[in-house]
Amino acid sequence: MDIRLDAISHSYGDTEVLRDISLDIPAGRIVCLVGPSGCGKSTLLRLTGGLERADAGRVLQLGTPPADSLNPLTFVFQDFALLPWRTVHGNISLVLEDHGIRGKAAEVIITDVLARTKLTDFEQALPRQLSGGMKQRVAIARALAVNPAVMLMDEPLSALDSQTRELLMDDLVALWVRQPFTSVYVTHNLAEAVRLGHKIVVLSRRPGQICEVVEIDKPLDQRGYADPELETVQKHLWTLMRDEARAADAELLHV
Repeated sequence: MDIRLDAISHSYGDTEVLRDISLDIPAGRIVCLVGPSGCGKSTLLRLTGGLERADAGRVLQLGTPPADSLNPLTFVFQDFALLPWRTVHGNISLVLEDHGIRGKAAEVIITDVLARTKLTDFEQALPRQLSGGMKQRVAIARALAVNPAVMLMDEPLSALDSQTRELLMDDLVALWVRQPFTSVYVTHNLAEAVRLGHKIVVLSRRPGQICEVVEIDKPLDQRGYADPELETVQKHLWTLMRDEARAADAELLHV
């Protein structure tokens, strides 16, 4: 299932956040949204996922989600959103229980996503026993359990240290290579964007507009740490963002 954003504009009161955003999100691709603070990246993600309704424009779902998709559009947030009294297994099973899936049918799904996210040995652990990186793996496993057509990821690695972030980027690449998924991925980290994104959308300062869309053809599993080709793309992205970021900071100082 593809997603098309058609002339999306949105305001909060008198503050215009997004202006005339049109974007195609093709199935099986990761589309990263980057831009200066306050440019509307997370707002655009919420509008895409239906948590908010745009003031103008349309969010179109083109085609049909997988036949066994329980939640066509599923979010993965920065703060993990795990229930502290439930085990890893229990946190994943919760989203299946909401759809009436229990017993053997649930176990088949849970066993699969635990294996795909390298959590099999931790299924009886409670969130307090896990590192930040492991908690985010649980959140990703929970999202995968509903077999979404599109995963909407809002800075999922930003709360993690750099080493853990690198490991989880490797994990996300391995997940995509094994079974390509569609994602809209918000990040402020340009290294993340060039490591994971097939398409990188650079937004201007508020009101957010598309400055440029950068596409990277290099396969995800061939993109390594300190890759010269990716570093060149990253420098180009920063060149696009630098003046916008400075202007955004100056605007915040005068609020």
